[in-house]
Amino acid sequence: MRHDSGGVTGLGAVGRRDTADDCDTAENRGATANHGATVNDHGATVNDREAAVDFDVIVDRRGTASFKWDKYEGRDVIPLWVADMDFAAPSAIIAALHQRVAHGVFGYTREPDGLTAAVQASLLVEYAWRVEPEWLVWLPGLVSGLNVLCRAIGERGDSVATFTPVYPPFLTAPVLAERNVAKVPLVWDEGGWRMDLDTLERSLTPRTRLLLLCSPHNPVGRVWSEAELRAVAQIACEHGLVIGSDDIHAGLVLDEDKRHIPIATLDVDTAGRTITLMAPSKTFNIPGLGCSFAVISDPSLREAFRRAMEGIVPHVNVLGYVAAQAAYEAGEVWRRHLIAYLQGNRDLVERELSAMPGLSVAHVEATYLAWVDARQSGLADPTRAFEQAGVGLSDGAAFDGPGFVRLNFGCRRALLAEGLARMRSALP
Repeated sequence: MRHDSGGVTGLGAVGRRDTADDCDTAENRGATANHGATVNDHGATVNDREAAVDFDVIVDRRGTASFKWDKYEGRDVIPLWVADMDFAAPSAIIAALHQRVAHGVFGYTREPDGLTAAVQASLLVEYAWRVEPEWLVWLPGLVSGLNVLCRAIGERGDSVATFTPVYPPFLTAPVLAERNVAKVPLVWDEGGWRMDLDTLERSLTPRTRLLLLCSPHNPVGRVWSEAELRAVAQIACEHGLVIGSDDIHAGLVLDEDKRHIPIATLDVDTAGRTITLMAPSKTFNIPGLGCSFAVISDPSLREAFRRAMEGIVPHVNVLGYVAAQAAYEAGEVWRRHLIAYLQGNRDLVERELSAMPGLSVAHVEATYLAWVDARQSGLADPTRAFEQAGVGLSDGAAFDGPGFVRLNFGCRRALLAEGLARMRSALP
């Protein structure tokens, strides 16, 4: 998958709109990775202590300065809003952190060679994606990466296109970079949520430089198919767009018949125009440790991205690096247990909500987030009504989805069941 040329075919200067004649050539199609290939079994390297994981254990997060739980401090409100889980991290990560803390010195730190190798091995095993060490740019958080991305591509006054509803930083990062946001609504039909590619093309202007993609999608829970991704890549190629792909939920695919495909793995051209943002934080529940990375194969894009970081983005902290390495080296068995538990939680959410009058929810293919349509519920302000009933959800308006709420089911099943019961009690 390596793309060694000094520039990107059809891209021109960084973020410049320039059509390409070879967007979908047989040669490029032939470069597609065999996503089903595996090199070795992650299970061969995991810690045996993860052989049995009990996600029903109560972990009291009160009094820990938890952003999620402190919002409702002193109130009888179950927090099912911001996207972190209530589960303890894998024991391998905790052990690695203890070992590093015992060393006692916490100076400035670069990324460990072992972490780079672990990320390379993980991407190869999971997606047949051969990534060179120099393609990796380390970040203290994925939101930082989204903001850097919007500053690195194009100029002030240019346009950034994205599908909505979407994770709120997709909407704020372009504005903070003095770019315009072209919102392309996802379409709901009987088959679920889908991208409206015709509307996407109509939204593009000569100043559209960047397309932001959330894959898997937060909040609607879609795992984009290869056909959908190829269609997006084709449009990007024809219009000379850079693709910024947020793949932070890649490790949380719940449907066994679905697989995550990083859009950069489709072909050489798409790889050369894509900046992929990834992290272990959502999958292994370590967002507070702040370690993410960008995968950028094209040297000119990588240089522009690094230049936009200068003087603004701090280095990753030492414990973030340690936790990330342990996650990729020894977290796979824990992740498999997590997926099985989240599948049960997802099924509970879909079953209960489908029986509540005025509420509906699309099937969640990935993530631990359910996007709930409350527009027919009779509630003037669903978020407030549910909060008054004792369950805290994310207001869909922040995602450009007024009338919806987002529910985080990454918690103990008994707590989730109680939250769902409280939602039912709020309905007229």
